Formats: sequence, C-alpha cells, structure tokens
Amino acid sequence: MNENKTIAAISTAQGEGGIGVIRISGDDALMIADKVFKPISNKKITDMKGYTAAYGKVCCDGEVIDEAVLLVFKAPHSYTGEDVVEISCHGGIYITKQVLRAVLNAGAEPALAGEFTKRAFLNGKIDLTEAEAVIDIITAKSKGAARAALYVKDGVLRKKIDEVKNNLLAQVAHLSAWADYPEEDIAEVTDKSIIDVCNNSIGTLEKLLKSYDCGQAVKQGIDTVIAGRPNVGKSTLMNLLSGYEKSIVTDIPGTTRDIVEDTVVVGDVVLRLSDTAGLRTTEDTVEKIGVDRAKKRLEQCGLLLAVFDNGRELDDDDINLIDSAKNLPAIAIINKTDLNRKINIKYIEENIKNIVYISAYNGEGKDELVAAIEKIAGTDKFNPSEGILSNERQRLAVRNALNSVKEAKSALEYGMTFDAVTVSLEDAISELLELTGEKTSDEVIDRVFHNFCVGK
Repeated sequence: MNENKTIAAISTAQGEGGIGVIRISGDDALMIADKVFKPISNKKITDMKGYTAAYGKVCCDGEVIDEAVLLVFKAPHSYTGEDVVEISCHGGIYITKQVLRAVLNAGAEPALAGEFTKRAFLNGKIDLTEAEAVIDIITAKSKGAARAALYVKDGVLRKKIDEVKNNLLAQVAHLSAWADYPEEDIAEVTDKSIIDVCNNSIGTLEKLLKSYDCGQAVKQGIDTVIAGRPNVGKSTLMNLLSGYEKSIVTDIPGTTRDIVEDTVVVGDVVLRLSDTAGLRTTEDTVEKIGVDRAKKRLEQCGLLLAVFDNGRELDDDDINLIDSAKNLPAIAIINKTDLNRKINIKYIEENIKNIVYISAYNGEGKDELVAAIEKIAGTDKFNPSEGILSNERQRLAVRNALNSVKEAKSALEYGMTFDAVTVSLEDAISELLELTGEKTSDEVIDRVFHNFCVGK
C-alpha cells in the first residue's frame, strides 16, 4: 500500500438513508475537496481550520450533484492522523456514489477495506488491539459487546499489556546490565525480584485469558439447543426468548419437524438458538428426520436448554435427554409450573446441576433463566471496563506470553542461569509486542484489517 496516496470511500451503509458520508484522507484531501465542493461562503477548503464545517454544493464538470455539509480535520488531529475531509450528502445509493465518483475524478484513489483504520494504526493513533475493537464496535450484537469493545478501543486492554510488557522489559534490562557491566555500580539482581515480576505478570495474563471465553459469549454468542420431548413447551420457550412468534405453537405433538433458528440477546449473552423437533421414537418419516437432526445438533451445541413438563412424569425420552445433558453445559428447564407437579424433580437434580422453573406461556421465571444462562456463560460477573480478549489472535499471543513467563520462573527455580531466564522473558515481550502491533509482520497486519468494511 502506498501510504502517500489520498484515498476516499463511502463510510456509511450502502442503502437509502438521511445522510451519506464520503471520507477523504491523505496529503491532498483538502485540495481534492476544493475541486468538488463549493461553499456558499466562497471560502477555499484549503483555508479552512481543523474541526470546522462548511455548507455548500458538490459539483462535477460544472454540474451540481447535491447539497452537502463538509467537515475538515487537520493532521495529526484526525482519525487517521492525516488531513481528513468528510462530505455529508443526502443518503442513497445513487447520490453517494456520484459524490464519491466526483472525488475520485478529482484525484483520490478508492480506499481498500479497513484502510482508514489501518492508516490510524500505522500513524500511531491506535494500537492493533484498539484497531480490532473498531470492527467489534461495528459488529456488536448486544449492549455488553458494544461496551466491551468501546473500552478496548479506549485503551483498557493496551494499558494492561503495556504494564506487563514494561515490567518485563525493566527486568530484562536490569539482568542484561548487571551481567554485561559487572564493574559498574548496578544493583544486584535477586531471585526474589525476578519471581515477583513473573508472579505479577502471570496473574494479569491469566486473568486476561479467562476473559476470552466470556468475551466470545458476549461477542459471538453460544450455539444453544432447546431440546425435549414433544409438547413440553420448546417452541413457546423459543418465542419467549426471541420476543416474537418464531416457532409455530400448537397442542399437536410433532409440530416442529425441523430445526428453527434465531439469534437472541439474553442479558449480556448472545444465544444462537435452535428449536429442535421433539425427541421421541416415531414412525413418521419426516418427523424422524427432524428428530435425528435434533440429536446431531445436541452433540455439537455449546449450551443445552433441556425442557421438561412439570405436569407429566419422566419417560424414556426424558431420561435419554438427561443422560445427554450430563456431558454438556446444560440447564434443566421445568416448564408449565402452573400445572400440578408430577415430574420426578429429584432425579433431574441428581443429574443436572442447573435447574430453572418457568411458565414459558406466561413468561414467569424468565429472569431466573437469564441469570442461569449468564452464570454458565461466565458473564454473571462480566465487567466490560476491565478489557477482554476478543479474538483468537489476541488469545494466542497472551497464552504464548504467559507460557514464556512461566518458563522463566521455572528456569530460575530449577537453578538455571540468568541467561536462560532472560531468553524466556524476551520471548514473552516479543509476544506482547506482536499483540499490540509494535513488532509484527505485514501479514498479521493485513489479516487484521481484511475483515473491515470499505470506508472504515
């Protein structure tokens, strides 16, 4: 990528809307804007100060395309760290594309996916974790996911990594200076000082690793299966969690014959829900296919919502479901609590740890179900302000750094030389530098920005 070229793209969604924004970034951003935008004040764009706006018309080849508002951001006080101009025109596919075409004809080049944020990273405005948080903010499916991403974007994760990295760097520098300049008056390196730094680093890195699974539950969601024998209320539960009638509900057993799917937000957890066919032995060919698919989905799910009828005794199908739940993160949902109890609760309690009582039809017990889901997902104590690891790249870097710090500590405890300790600590520092992007390959950087949309 030529960082000197001036780039442009539509930064709002491709579709009809009140406003469409065309962003221009680079050394020639103001000059290019001057060619296409004519303020009613007749003031030149190149003479405008940063953080100021002008109202006028966008023109191309002497023809007026649209009325618009233009904003100027001067380097280095802009998103990318370069001169940036944003033209806000009327929203809509045709108009925004015409304005973009005028900007490109005036000398700008089309921006690549994520190129604005990539320039912000390359120009030192943000680190790599903060850049990744930008796409997490855009794709957030829940309040918790948006808040967590916003805190990372504000540098919460970077500050924690920097603290560990700087402590390790200080220890390595001390080790190197003490070993290389014995004649100088340098404080002696002690085992205790190294152990203290290692223990503090291990504590912080382990806590960050634990945040990963929680972060995935908040960000990506959990594959969740609603299972149970026919007419226990699975579809009613699906509709309760979805907030609308996603599944057909009738008194006829076998109404749901295939898997019905939806994505819902429950508390701070995103659930990718699957309402499955009732589990029972059947001779109906179509229903049997649905039952087989339900059983297969059970084997792959990350959370099982096993539904039982409070007003009926357990049968063989219920027992089989309970057996399946033993090997899965599961919640036993005792539905139809408005009916007289006939179900053997003790047997369920002996085999499934988490039990919730609800009436899916009336909505009773929903709060208790939400609390149970959050507990299993690990989000019951979720605090987005602490910063979370949001992707596999970050998790791997922290895991490798943690292992290297542990190796350094073990080397010291086994009586190995300080040189061996230093090598392991330097490996940990290298992993953390790659995490923040201070020391990383072009391939890693390109991979990070590959999933960005054009215009961001």
